[in-house]
Amino acid sequence: MLHIYCGDGKGKTTAALGLAVRAAGAGLRVHIVQFLKGADTSELSVLQQISGITIARCDRDYGFFNRMTEQDKRGVTDCHNRIMREGFALVRRGEAGVLILDEFNAAYAHGLLDRECAEEFLLGEQSAEIVLTGRNPDSKFLEKADYISEINCVRHPYEKGVTARKGIEY
Repeated sequence: MLHIYCGDGKGKTTAALGLAVRAAGAGLRVHIVQFLKGADTSELSVLQQISGITIARCDRDYGFFNRMTEQDKRGVTDCHNRIMREGFALVRRGEAGVLILDEFNAAYAHGLLDRECAEEFLLGEQSAEIVLTGRNPDSKFLEKADYISEINCVRHPYEKGVTARKGIEY
């Protein structure tokens, strides 16, 4: 089934990673593809210790889209296409029962991945649970989704000038 965790609130990735832990605990193999994330984040050290969970991400932090150069965009797109296709191949071979595409919606919206490849895979029949996270999912994925969870921001410390905190936001 296709799951979407979207909205402007904090917790989309957190919800997806909670599902990863649950699935791994049940013996499913989980593969996580992280788009637009290359910096070290606190969850990586724990997830890498869990048998049955693998993670693919770019080896470089390209930063926010609005600050990327054209060269950065080409580099991140190449990386995204490689790790996305590897994830799709794992599912096709039956080597992943859950595929999490973290921040897929933003990478797709900004054209930082092969949209045709993504659509062909995600809109076809699946033999795994597929999770998409990020704001503003495309309507074609919303129409296909079996689960849609929208996480809305009611209040966030950033509004008071509090910056991201290790272990909480990253």
